[in-house]
Amino acid sequence: MADRFIYHCALRWSDLDAYGHVNNARFLTLYEEARVAMMFAGGRAWGVGSFADGVVIRRHEVDYLRPVDYALGRATAEAAPAVRIELWVEQLRAASFTVAYELYDGEVLASTARSVLVPFDLAAQRPRRISPEERAFLLRYAPGTAP
Repeated sequence: MADRFIYHCALRWSDLDAYGHVNNARFLTLYEEARVAMMFAGGRAWGVGSFADGVVIRRHEVDYLRPVDYALGRATAEAAPAVRIELWVEQLRAASFTVAYELYDGEVLASTARSVLVPFDLAAQRPRRISPEERAFLLRYAPGTAP
């Protein structure tokens, strides 16, 4: 059974907009941080380091369901307030894959998003196919499939 990758992302004071909420553009940064943790750190832990060699974004789609505050009441002396991001592989093709996300502020769903990613050969400056090792890793996070 596929799992969701769960990432706890600390909020930064610089994430806030003039209204004291996390700026809408910063949501992409939070999603990026979670995606990089899954693909680069998580991938390397499973013996797949090739994502760090080149993956580009083809498309982002973000739905904002409610504002996210910095919430000092949730901070501690050791840690800033954080959000929880759950992500999984929604679609896997020969040369692209879609990552879906849910961002939680406490237990409240605050945003959903999707990113279409394309493995990319930086030296040749062109897209490439997903390797069998990458596919096996990504299938770990693809609901309804077995690795």
